Amino acid sequence: MLQVAALYLAGREWLWPAVAVGAVALCCVVWSYLRTPASHLLRIACAALKLVGTAILLVCLLDPMWSSERAKPGANVIAVVADNSLSMTLHDRNAAESRGDALRRVLTGDRNLWLTRLGEDFEVRDYLADTRLLPSQNFRELSFDGRGTALGHTLEQLIEHHHGQPLAGVILLTDGIAADPANMEKLRQLPPLYPVIFSRSAPSRDLAITNSTVTQTSFEDAPVTIQADIAAIGFSGEEIVGQLIPIEAGKKEADEKPIATETAIVPANSEKIALHFQIRPAKPGVLFYRLKIAPKRPAAPEITLANNESVITVDRGSGPYRVLYASGRPNWEYKFLHRAVESDDQTQLVGLIRIANREPKFTFRGREGESSNPLFRGFGNQSKEDIERYDQPVFTRLNTVDEFELRGGFPKTPEELFRYRAIILDDLEAEFFTQDQMSLLQRFVSERGGGLLMLGGMEAFRDGKYSRTAIGDMLPVYLDTKPENIPEGRVHLSLTREGWLQPWARLRANEADERQRLAALPEFAVLNRVGTAKPAATVVATVSDGHHDHPALVTQRFGRGPHRRHAHR
Repeated sequence: MLQVAALYLAGREWLWPAVAVGAVALCCVVWSYLRTPASHLLRIACAALKLVGTAILLVCLLDPMWSSERAKPGANVIAVVADNSLSMTLHDRNAAESRGDALRRVLTGDRNLWLTRLGEDFEVRDYLADTRLLPSQNFRELSFDGRGTALGHTLEQLIEHHHGQPLAGVILLTDGIAADPANMEKLRQLPPLYPVIFSRSAPSRDLAITNSTVTQTSFEDAPVTIQADIAAIGFSGEEIVGQLIPIEAGKKEADEKPIATETAIVPANSEKIALHFQIRPAKPGVLFYRLKIAPKRPAAPEITLANNESVITVDRGSGPYRVLYASGRPNWEYKFLHRAVESDDQTQLVGLIRIANREPKFTFRGREGESSNPLFRGFGNQSKEDIERYDQPVFTRLNTVDEFELRGGFPKTPEELFRYRAIILDDLEAEFFTQDQMSLLQRFVSERGGGLLMLGGMEAFRDGKYSRTAIGDMLPVYLDTKPENIPEGRVHLSLTREGWLQPWARLRANEADERQRLAALPEFAVLNRVGTAKPAATVVATVSDGHHDHPALVTQRFGRGPHRRHAHR
């Protein structure tokens, strides 16, 4: 417990003599007044006065001193933080002024004498807080136009600004509405915090856009899904209308027209709803949309309309996106994949297909002086750079930009590999890659943010010996455990519950058409056997043999890049 004041006796050496004199005086006064012929009350009053006088004289002999502690003026710092967000413009129920007006009057009006008194003992530093912390000069910059109140972040900034300084306390003047979660471990470093709340009660009626999420793919003509989370206080049972309006340069807001409209009814037991918009932007690049919400049938007015509108950014990027397809043998997959994207200007499929395996180094009986692969015999003169040796696999390159792309086989450097947006591995065994190429492919996914798709085949997953490799670590299924059930006969594909929620996994606009498409798919005859899905993976599709379900399309995040999709069949 902090001791701020105390009573000290300077003449402590006279303490016991003073006690002795006081005791003798007490005895003498009592003995004297017991023999005095006067009334009882008079004797008690006179005795008490003499004893009080004697006690005062004895206390003065002890020289008592009152000692107190106070802060050295200007030695310690007090931070005064004022909320400068838009929420301070709200008027509470039956309030004559807004929260911001009350705050301004406390800081700069006739009620700011407390700041003057505080400045006599401390160095007072003024700050404004909205989405970040800003220094202020006597709070003259108060405008209450901040787009949010990041109280946790601003208090963390306050700790960093006063690191190593004698910060004695923080006075926080706010309405208590925080838009970010606080890091309690870091806030424990704060000195005493004194909050002053300028809010009497919760708003009686208010609509607010609390969050918006944009879900999209890299392809420009793919639909964009926008979800808006809305808090609807006091609108139970009412219908809320949301409009999505494109923002175009040089066009007035009054002339803008919505491209999508969604409605939702606020449930009776909740004050939160979500609106889902699906749009197809007409052009690539960064696009802006204005989201507006309002009740379909306005009744009582809202506490504020400032939070009924929000600007949403959609980055459509620009193609074309190059995808490297590497296959261990000629098959039908490249043909159909190439046919599917051939007419798409945003996607370029580059093929690297092995048509002959690597052979061990030993001397074949061939023509005298021949060192090239006999497979290329008869194709004219070959330079030394073009000669395919026996110990090197033979590739064919498809849809390359020039004669140098993929000339040495699968990329060996970041400059070669990172030019692609995604990699498809089809029927390639792990021994095809060097350890450096495996590590490079892992960097391609975790650092560059590229996508990796592994198709099933005779040399894929467990059969390709990818267990305990850099590529196997990225796969969303375990390869070192045996599958629990082995499929019997042919299997049929279906989407899981998570798969129905993924727009890229569906090819039809509604569930009924998508189920009809899946039912019409032919059955699969071969299935790669793998272990269970990893904890962070999402099983998008499964195949069933009538007895058990087996994972068929599994995805997971790896590193800091976007989703990596891995499939097997």
